[in-house]
Amino acid sequence: VQLQASGGGLFQPGGSLRLTCVASGRTFEMRTAGWWRQVPGKERVFVAAMSWSGGTAVYADSVKGRFTVSVDSGKNTVYLQMNNVKPEDTAYYYCGGSRHGTDWSRSQVMYQYWGQGTLVTVSS
Repeated sequence: VQLQASGGGLFQPGGSLRLTCVASGRTFEMRTAGWWRQVPGKERVFVAAMSWSGGTAVYADSVKGRFTVSVDSGKNTVYLQMNNVKPEDTAYYYCGGSRHGTDWSRSQVMYQYWGQGTLVTVSS
């Protein structure tokens, strides 16, 4: 499975953006799609995840109510809608794919597939 993320850039605090991750290859192996973020010099942390078939979504407390994850399995695409962004949301955002269910979505080691990062900078 190959994952290609896009949508990063420079955004103002309080603004909105949508990240997109397109999957290709053996996508039938994926059960969960997730978003993680990483500030250089710090660990990669969980943001959100959803089952590849849609339905169950899981969020980090820091983004709950502001970010929304969604999957369009027909297009092999997972989205992360980010609203009311804050400077502390600045990071490289990575999409990940897992052969495991969403119960394991907060564990980085349970992801087998990763896209390249897309940089989101929130600054006035």
